[in-house]
Amino acid sequence: MGKRFSRSSARAAGAWLLCDESYRHLTQNGEWIDSVADLYEKGISTSSTSKVFSMPGLRMGWIACRDHDFVASCLSHRDYNLVSCGNLDDTIAALALKHAGTLIERGQNVIRNNLQVVEDWVQSEPHISWVKPQGGSITLLYYDFDMNSYDFCQKLFDRTGVFVSPGDCFEMPGSFRLGYAGNTAEYLKAGLDGISRFMKTLE
Repeated sequence: MGKRFSRSSARAAGAWLLCDESYRHLTQNGEWIDSVADLYEKGISTSSTSKVFSMPGLRMGWIACRDHDFVASCLSHRDYNLVSCGNLDDTIAALALKHAGTLIERGQNVIRNNLQVVEDWVQSEPHISWVKPQGGSITLLYYDFDMNSYDFCQKLFDRTGVFVSPGDCFEMPGSFRLGYAGNTAEYLKAGLDGISRFMKTLE
């Protein structure tokens, strides 16, 4: 991001830049990803315990910005929207952040190992193509069948129990979204095997 982001053009326009950094650090190559709040004085970073830390049930997150007035405004709005978080959730989140390095390393290992599973599967499937992701834990997989993605995903679920999201939901027809952040590669392989079996019925 740092190589592509032009701070001078943003400053010239007086623009604020909001960046959802929920997947920050979940990279395939280990490259350090700067936060927009570090790169730019009007950069607003949002993140949570959900993705990198694998704790979505906590519903805990944060906003980071170097502009003190903006932070004060966020705190003021918070008083109207949410009096306080649960003490247990807050305690667990604080403990997790104390061990952020360990949790980030775990998450990176999971997505790197699992993405290799997906890549091997894609290479073995003549009906599937993709652009291999460089980070995160989801990918779009494109198929070459004459079927809209809503029907593809619904029939896939009905016949195999495998659940993926239709690409049309993201204005990407002829594709489906696959998550690969499961705890075990075996679980992922079982899902991919279900997709393979389903596609054979479409040939």
